[in-house]
Amino acid sequence: MSEVLVVRGEMQPWTDHTARQPVLAALLADVIPANRRTLILGPHSPLLIESVLAHSADVTILVRSVSDAEQLTETFGPCLHVVAGALDGLKRAAAVQPTLFEVATDGVQPFEVVVAADGLDRVLGYDSEHLSWTERLAAVRSLATPDAVVVLGLRNEFSMLNLLDRRPAHLRHGDDEWVPLHDDPTRPVSVDQFQAALPWPAQLYADFSAHTLVGVEAAATARPGHLPTRLAVAALESVDTPLLTSTTEPLESAARAGLLPAVPTSWLAVCNAPTPHTLYTHSGPTTLKATATETGWETTVGVVTPDLLGTVGYDSTVVPARVPGGESVETVLFRLAAAEDVPGFRKLAAALGEWAEDSRVLLRWDDVIVAGDTFAFGISGWVAPESVDKDDLLAAAWLRFHRRLVDGHRRHPWPPWMIGDELVSTWLSMSGVTLVDPTPATAPHVESAYAEQLAWGKQLAAALSVVLDSPEQTHPDLRTQLADADRARLELTELQGHVFGLERTLGFRNKAMKTRENRIRELRGQLQKATTANNKIHSSRCYALARRLAQFRNPRKVAAKARRILRQNLNKLRPAS
Repeated sequence: MSEVLVVRGEMQPWTDHTARQPVLAALLADVIPANRRTLILGPHSPLLIESVLAHSADVTILVRSVSDAEQLTETFGPCLHVVAGALDGLKRAAAVQPTLFEVATDGVQPFEVVVAADGLDRVLGYDSEHLSWTERLAAVRSLATPDAVVVLGLRNEFSMLNLLDRRPAHLRHGDDEWVPLHDDPTRPVSVDQFQAALPWPAQLYADFSAHTLVGVEAAATARPGHLPTRLAVAALESVDTPLLTSTTEPLESAARAGLLPAVPTSWLAVCNAPTPHTLYTHSGPTTLKATATETGWETTVGVVTPDLLGTVGYDSTVVPARVPGGESVETVLFRLAAAEDVPGFRKLAAALGEWAEDSRVLLRWDDVIVAGDTFAFGISGWVAPESVDKDDLLAAAWLRFHRRLVDGHRRHPWPPWMIGDELVSTWLSMSGVTLVDPTPATAPHVESAYAEQLAWGKQLAAALSVVLDSPEQTHPDLRTQLADADRARLELTELQGHVFGLERTLGFRNKAMKTRENRIRELRGQLQKATTANNKIHSSRCYALARRLAQFRNPRKVAAKARRILRQNLNKLRPAS
């Protein structure tokens, strides 16, 4: 195992954290020429270092953390020359190991490729000289040949994430920066300033949270619903940062104003090298590259083994080689819903129903493109293991649209009691799907009449949401929290009014119950008196005689018998003659 070369400016104990960046690794694989002496400045992920090693003949990396340098040495071994220290101490190492740097006396510098994708913020230590951003760039230029390929990153102070970050300024930047350069007057803060500060001809990319790279020219012409805007929104939605509001609406507003390249997380400059592709993005388990054309985009997808074992899987072969450059269906539907144009919404839904057909490719209105009078699939490669019925594909697409419409708190003309299966079924009927006959509910919490018809579509939509949408964020945005709080406050007020009405009703019923109770007590007293009088009557001799007399049905026979008895008794009383 090779040893770490330590130069001035090393920091220990220290660790500069880096994230895995497959998109940037794909870009480096395209722009780095083969078999060139390469210098990597600053902390980079092992994936990026592997991408550089695969194309370069001799690679040297400079990191300011000694512990990071030792870890890199253990990981890559002798194929990577690791230097621990600061940028200003790099030249002094030539006196220690001149064979490593090969500094020539005629001023020709050794490195033909310089990769500083992390930028120039983390290349100095706590005992380094206080170099401004311009002075650091000059030091980088002195280490490279005039025609060297340079890949340089720059964090954007005006990024959408930075603008919407709800944390105070002193909590946004951690120790991994050490000395932030945000107050450096020489530091570029816009695309034009960055382009003007570079001493080499360069192509600039807008980097959206290390998930998507878009050429600044293409980003400037992108509008809401276009491919670069959709990918930028998806990239920033996946970042778990405490925000004031969701980035979707501000990003679409920036795209509408042509300012999308002004608000990315950072910029990336590729100098002295051709840029074969306009756009790089993470697509499923692979990286998708796209080149802008007059009519849309030409796509290239990394070949991966299709994963078709679950409910949904990724198949790179279904991604079209040419994608139109128009708006997504979802953008048009959102616009029609916000304008309360129900006839226009119904017309578009009917056209979608006629266009859809049985297929393995899952329908997503956020990735289906409006292409004139018809529609076209976008860059999505998510499919089902087997062909799915057209009605189920439409159900899954409308269920996903329903979640994005309602959860995004977007305006729409439908009443709130239609939210859920009933609203999705309404859209399905607009698309020409025959619905089941609705049946009345038999209990308060019985599933809707359309639940069974939407069951498979719900499974597809849920599985697609798992692989496409970011998981539940630890820090939901403040606007959503405030909206939820207002809704909860309104519901609380309504419930309090409902409780007051119930209490008033219960009060009236309590008084009525007391009145009834008093009346029942009076009736019970009268019943007791009547029962006592009745018992007295029943115990009298007259009542007994009356009951016995009542048993005789023929009074004449009774009277004749009584006369006979009286006669017999009278005869007994007469004296004998």
